[in-house]
Amino acid sequence: MFESQILTWLTFFPLVGAFALLLINKENVQAIKLVAIATAGVELLLSLALYGSFQVGVTRMQFEVNIPWVSQFGINYHLGIDGLSLLLIVMTTILTFLAILSSWHSITKSVRGYYFSMLFLLSGMIGVFVALDLFVFYVFWEVMLVPMYFLIGIWGGPKRIYASIKFVLFTMFGSLLMLVALLYLYFAYQSQTGVATFDLIALYSVNLPFGAQSWVFLAFALAFAIKVPIWPLHTWLPDAHVQAPTAGSVILAGVLLKMGTYGFLRICLPMFPEATIHYAPLMVTLAIIGIIYGALVAMVQKDIKSLVAFSSVSHLGFVMLGMFALNTQGLEGAVLQMINHGISTGALFLIVGMIYERRHTRMIADFGGLAKVMPVFATFFLIATLSSIGLPLTNGFVGEFMILLGAFKANWIYGTLAATGVILAAIYMLWMFQRVVWGKVTHKENENLTDLTTLEKAVLIPLVVLIFWIGLAPNAMFKRMEPAVANILHIVRQADNAPEFFRAQDEKVFPTLAGNVSKQENIAVTVGGTAVTQGTDNHSPK
Repeated sequence: MFESQILTWLTFFPLVGAFALLLINKENVQAIKLVAIATAGVELLLSLALYGSFQVGVTRMQFEVNIPWVSQFGINYHLGIDGLSLLLIVMTTILTFLAILSSWHSITKSVRGYYFSMLFLLSGMIGVFVALDLFVFYVFWEVMLVPMYFLIGIWGGPKRIYASIKFVLFTMFGSLLMLVALLYLYFAYQSQTGVATFDLIALYSVNLPFGAQSWVFLAFALAFAIKVPIWPLHTWLPDAHVQAPTAGSVILAGVLLKMGTYGFLRICLPMFPEATIHYAPLMVTLAIIGIIYGALVAMVQKDIKSLVAFSSVSHLGFVMLGMFALNTQGLEGAVLQMINHGISTGALFLIVGMIYERRHTRMIADFGGLAKVMPVFATFFLIATLSSIGLPLTNGFVGEFMILLGAFKANWIYGTLAATGVILAAIYMLWMFQRVVWGKVTHKENENLTDLTTLEKAVLIPLVVLIFWIGLAPNAMFKRMEPAVANILHIVRQADNAPEFFRAQDEKVFPTLAGNVSKQENIAVTVGGTAVTQGTDNHSPK
């Protein structure tokens, strides 16, 4: 019973909490906060139970639910997870819980609406990670837009309206392309098999000519690239980050950006292997430009929050580089770095928010010498900074090392250019930290600042624990993601245009994972409550 229900509870329990808030008088702020944090806390416990129940090394999708929804169109309520989505779900619930906790004193306007938006957003994010039906995936993808729009537009900074509209317009443009692409897949599969379905597992076997596959790949890739965001589609990100409230920035950087990279892993790579190989050099080039460009622009920022925002462009460039290096080291490093970025950048945004609450400024020039008046704050800030630049023993080092290893294995030029981003990250992060924390107190306003409160320490301590836990014992993450990563690479390496030396790298295969369909296997698709089996003669599109 637990296994069959847990994904549904994870997905929709935040909505239960959100609508419960509407039953509370808006003037009863304390009750609203307690219901919100309790809902997020239960959601966190459910995700930890999921993590504990997950079977390591098992190749099939786990905790699956597949119930007909709109049978005449082949739309099913199909949920399931593998190691990729498991790690992202746990990270999402941790960051959301801490983001809500960090808002305890900082949000004073429209408190009920704020927490309603946070819980509604949590439900949408979890839905994206568990959906195995493309229609359901698309619904949750769009649902996330609404609460984030309100979080930025109502509780954001002075230019919040501009930033929120820009965020929505960019994302909706990508969503429209995704909608066209998934409808094309739907009709292509129906014409080939006579079965109407949006089932992601079934659609992995659709056979498209290379030209059609390229266009559909590009449509999905552009939608996901905007969300990541990849250079030059990143321009919405700094505005959204700077204007969003602290918790909004944490969720935006920690989770929403990962929707794009997750889309590449779940849809683009395994569904369009030939297009993946064909466009890999382009994606790597854009990733490397993003790494260097994001670092250089971050270096000249005067606002701490803006600097952290541009650092995300650089860090997500590393994720894309590892992914399209198309080898085990790069792909596993990319998945781990998705988690690492959420933890370290989430911590940095929380820290920036804490100092902003005290000084109501984020300008680097307005600080200096904070280590003398706020030593505990300076300690947490230092740990988050070192994690962000990838110091050994921290989580950031493991992810970046794996990505660079994969990049050098793919092409030494990729690795060499990307390594400059590591150097630049150390420069802009440590320079910023030195100007904010070290030296003399040069502004009288900083002389009497209070150090972190118990609540603020409680928000940051879990992230520090994760920084060192992943840095010292990353194998817990690798064991859970390994089968999914191996199968994605196996599918790509079996593509018709894969070079022979590339196919030869296929060392480990977990053939039963959803999406890795052999030439002899059949696919069972539930349509209108009836299981329809369709044979496939080749997984790789022709």
